[in-house]
Amino acid sequence: MRQDRLGNLLSAQLSVVNLGLEAFAEPLRRKGVRVVQVDWKPPAGGDQKLAQAVMEMREKRGEAIEKANQEAVERILSARPTLVGIGQALLDVPGMGKRMILHAGPPVTWERMCGPLRGGVIGGILYEGWARNPEEAVELAVSGEISFEPCHHHQAVGPMAGIITPSMPVWILENKTFGNKAFATLNEGLGKVLRYGAYSKEVIEKLKWMEETLAPVLTKGLSLRGEVDMKSLISQALQMGDEGHNRNRGGTSLLFRELCSAMVQSDAKREEISQVLDFLHGNDHFFLNLTMASAKCSMDPSAGIEYSSLIYCMARNGTDFGIRVSGLGDRWYTAPAPMVQGLYLPGFSEEDAAPDMGDSAITETYGIGGFAMAAAPAIVKFVGGSAKDALTTTRRMSEITLAENNAYQIPYLDFRGTPTGIDLLKVVETGILPAINTGIAHKEPGIGMVGAGLVKPPAACFLDAAHDFIIKYL
Repeated sequence: MRQDRLGNLLSAQLSVVNLGLEAFAEPLRRKGVRVVQVDWKPPAGGDQKLAQAVMEMREKRGEAIEKANQEAVERILSARPTLVGIGQALLDVPGMGKRMILHAGPPVTWERMCGPLRGGVIGGILYEGWARNPEEAVELAVSGEISFEPCHHHQAVGPMAGIITPSMPVWILENKTFGNKAFATLNEGLGKVLRYGAYSKEVIEKLKWMEETLAPVLTKGLSLRGEVDMKSLISQALQMGDEGHNRNRGGTSLLFRELCSAMVQSDAKREEISQVLDFLHGNDHFFLNLTMASAKCSMDPSAGIEYSSLIYCMARNGTDFGIRVSGLGDRWYTAPAPMVQGLYLPGFSEEDAAPDMGDSAITETYGIGGFAMAAAPAIVKFVGGSAKDALTTTRRMSEITLAENNAYQIPYLDFRGTPTGIDLLKVVETGILPAINTGIAHKEPGIGMVGAGLVKPPAACFLDAAHDFIIKYL
């Protein structure tokens, strides 16, 4: 019997499970051997002292941490993000200055900005009329007359470059549970747009049209329609195949239904209403900025809770990737922004790509986006991978989160809630990094979007934060 089993084993097709470096698997694949790659990393990045310290932290402070994290999660789950209006950045965004430009990610100076972020700044200066051409815009940017600050420091978020200038119209969202607000610009669409670092004449003209036509028509419609419950819309969008970051067709369609009748009934000019409806119909990503602002105002109340290891913010600016941890206050923990692995538009390749950028990772921090990919199998056509990968990603994120969302559910997982509340200590213990899906900008300013894909944050910022968390609380 044993000999028969041994013969069957030797005659069966060989399969290999490879842990660690994928380079070890490639020679076997070339010889036709089936290889299963396991994405495994040692706990605490291989730092045994840190791993031991985390275990000690669990033993000595586990009860306090669990209680703090439970409070943080309850604040997230009880949030009620609501669209209440459209305003102007200078008048409505807290602390916005007349010569200020907000950008995505952690703080960064002009000297350290990546190409597309510089392109966004140039476009923002041209849009405001502070310069007559790109050359003058660069001179102004380096002069010190313009202040650059993160959107997150002003209760705001912005996709990709995340540029917000004083004259831009902004969505105003309020968390009805806690009374805090969040702000975001209106979405331009895909391709050659400001948030991807483009600043050509047509880019600026579209931004002006959004300020002078789109925002006023939407405002009139919203004033007739009244406030919009964003949590309900996002929940419905997940049932329609969105994940809330890179696929927003369902959410945009729902918003269209909410506002269309009210806009038509308003006293806006018929021609302008027609332009706005055509723009919304042709921009499947229009809902993204609203999703981001919803996530922002839902996450902010979870900040500043003593002993909480919840990560309440992830953002990147094309130079740095940064996180903020509830129990560590408003400090940024940063590491170099990684490159995105994905699909490219015709004529472009990874050689053209800028590093990861944008505040849109607030969606993953909130428990949607890459954490909800199982709800949106069609997203893989945009960012790469397979439908099975989407399911695997969502399941994997459950290993580093604190709860399942009670509002955002995934049909393909028997309506389980999305993994919500990234736990810094679980990230360190497991070596599993948050999954983010994102767009890709050209590395040079002025060109725009070149693709989309998936990205893993750098482990270093999580390890650095864990060191400080242990020093503070152990």
